[in-house]
Amino acid sequence: MAEHSVRPDAGLPGAPGTAGYAAMVARAKALIPELRDRASKTEELRRLPPETERDLHDAGLFRIVQPKRVGGAELDYVALVDCADALGQADASVSWNFANLASHHWMLGMFDKQAQDAVWDRNADALIASSFIFPAGRARKAEGGYVLRGHWPFSSGVESCDWNMLAGVVASDDEADGIEYRLFLLNRNQYRINDTWNATGLCGTGSNDVWVEDAFVAENMTVAISDLTGGPTPGSAVNPNALYALPVFSLFPYVLSGVGLGNAQACLNDYVELARHRASTYNRAKLSDLQTTQIKIAEASAKIDAARLVMRTNCIDAMADARRGYIPDLAGKTTLRRDGAFAVNLCTEAVSLLFAASGARSLFTSGALQRQFRDAHAVNSHLAFNFDAAGTNYGRVALGLPSENLTL
Repeated sequence: MAEHSVRPDAGLPGAPGTAGYAAMVARAKALIPELRDRASKTEELRRLPPETERDLHDAGLFRIVQPKRVGGAELDYVALVDCADALGQADASVSWNFANLASHHWMLGMFDKQAQDAVWDRNADALIASSFIFPAGRARKAEGGYVLRGHWPFSSGVESCDWNMLAGVVASDDEADGIEYRLFLLNRNQYRINDTWNATGLCGTGSNDVWVEDAFVAENMTVAISDLTGGPTPGSAVNPNALYALPVFSLFPYVLSGVGLGNAQACLNDYVELARHRASTYNRAKLSDLQTTQIKIAEASAKIDAARLVMRTNCIDAMADARRGYIPDLAGKTTLRRDGAFAVNLCTEAVSLLFAASGARSLFTSGALQRQFRDAHAVNSHLAFNFDAAGTNYGRVALGLPSENLTL
């Protein structure tokens, strides 16, 4: 399939179209053949193989949106989509963990400098896991910080990480003072990991459970969600780039949307290559001569190209808004969530279409198609890509009703 160009943004060193940006995307693409060959091993291990983690570290990919002041690349936000797209064309599990773990360097750049120093002064390459399921954790205020407890599922890549960002609800005993959503940054010695990840899709992500029992978390190792809704953050004093002033949870789908995009692109590329050379087992007609084959390729590719356009345009526009100090209103934020879910749904539809068009050969576990199908639906199962949820909230706001998403 044709290469996809990136939109130029002259004069901004971390922006699409610049040499450094293009070089980083090229590094991700260079890993595709080897990562694809390792895909079966990744599924068997249920986590990334050590050599895959090393490849991602060596390429600098985990640090694409980390501040330059600590050695990161500080690329524009759309780099998460573009690099996840490339890696997803090899293995969605690798792409998923890359995007998750890379994005946490971006988020840490918005915390208080003391939290940043606690992590990056020890090891600027340190990986940070997460689970942003707020009701899973409860915190109460204590002198100098908070006491946190809870049980969080889906902490992707957690076995590889020294730290974890865990979401929780802060409330008084009777909640008379209301509640607050907050993120807590914990060292590995403050939580335990339960090996629960036995899944049908994204099998290699090691998205295990995390337990915390009454861990003290200092105030400066936390950040309120109200500080991450767009504009200056606690980290802006040391990280003034607009990258660290983006509305975090409005753009949350785009952290991972490139995974579904790359997986769908790989599925399409494989289908086209197969159709070029294969004859029907029923009547020996060349698949490439069948109009149905041609139409399926057109429909799937249109869905994928449309998804890519939506993802990249929204991320690029969000950076432009942040650079001029504009914070989207609630309608704009719900639009970002709606579009992120819709774009990934398009990718899932494309994979499902190609899976059905491939006939019985798609059932063989020795082929990539069945994994791409499973991974597509696993990606789509993430709440960020649930169009019913995103669409309902968009519709509520459009109709003048209160938003049900408390993170926006």
